[in-house]
Amino acid sequence: MKTYAIATIPGDGIGKEVVPAGRRVLEAVAAASGGFAFEFEDFGWGGDWFRAHGEMMPADGLAALRGKDAILFGSAGDPHIPDHVTLWGLRLKICQGFDQYANVRPTRILPGIDAPLKRCRPEDLDWVIVRENSEGEYAGVGGRAHQGHPIEVATDVSMMTRVGVERILRFAFELARSRPRRLLTVVTKSNAQRHAMVMWDEVAAQVAQDFPEVRWDKELVDAMTARMVNRPASIDTVVATNLHADILSDLAAALAGSLGIAPTANLDPERRYPSMFEPIHGSAFDIMGQGLANPVGTFWSCVMLLEHLGEAAAARRLMQAIETVTATPALHTRDLGGRATTAEVTQAVCRQLAAAAR
Repeated sequence: MKTYAIATIPGDGIGKEVVPAGRRVLEAVAAASGGFAFEFEDFGWGGDWFRAHGEMMPADGLAALRGKDAILFGSAGDPHIPDHVTLWGLRLKICQGFDQYANVRPTRILPGIDAPLKRCRPEDLDWVIVRENSEGEYAGVGGRAHQGHPIEVATDVSMMTRVGVERILRFAFELARSRPRRLLTVVTKSNAQRHAMVMWDEVAAQVAQDFPEVRWDKELVDAMTARMVNRPASIDTVVATNLHADILSDLAAALAGSLGIAPTANLDPERRYPSMFEPIHGSAFDIMGQGLANPVGTFWSCVMLLEHLGEAAAARRLMQAIETVTATPALHTRDLGGRATTAEVTQAVCRQLAAAAR
């Protein structure tokens, strides 16, 4: 029997609730599927680790993760620690350390969910947003000088390399080609950002020549926000820079009903390192420890984890269980207008998996 080594990193806030729920669901899908199993190792990195050790994760933390088949991550963010410390000290340290340059965020309206676009049919909002995940606006290039003085200066440099731009565009074109509509929108801001974004446009046109079967268009990021609201059916696969896709994918999740249901995969497509899967909802300290967190985003991230491992049938089985649960209003958590708890949703998904196996 194949055994997959999975690192679990709950992180902060509700990550400590949804990651254990994700582990339960992965164990349930393995039991229902047969033929494979999971071996989990938990890493207690995050805000509590920072308070004890002065760092979000150990200096040799990447070495501890390197041999894993995948990583299930919760969230990074603590109200008592500056956000840039938590993000750069944990999540980005893993993403950049393992060159997880393709961030993939599927979005669609799941059964039973009342999404805010009332004239939008579920089949009209079925998107995948591809986010460049290694450079751009989050390259970490910049600095501060003369701090505390009137002449203080601070810079953040958006750095894009041709190899970084080409590989994410090529990944997005390949993904678009694999989807039924074979449609890609390349998001840019080259009217105002006249150097790196113009290069982005030029590389997109060059890469497109290798994918004649993919229809593609360009959209400025500000216009893209309006298009997502007004013409959702015109969108299928989207590719954008680190910052632009970060913002657009949160808007996409809200349009699909809730940030609580949205998954993401941080992929090393070349599989040199483990890839990392996580919900996008953040640490949500305001509901931490109350059993109110929606675990669906984590469960959908587990679907992506299974797909990455090559367990396509198990991934479909889990997605079907998730959709059966979201179709039941009594199993909606507070963010979806319901009163169900994290534990109740988790138990319901596990029951669906067990029933499907009989």
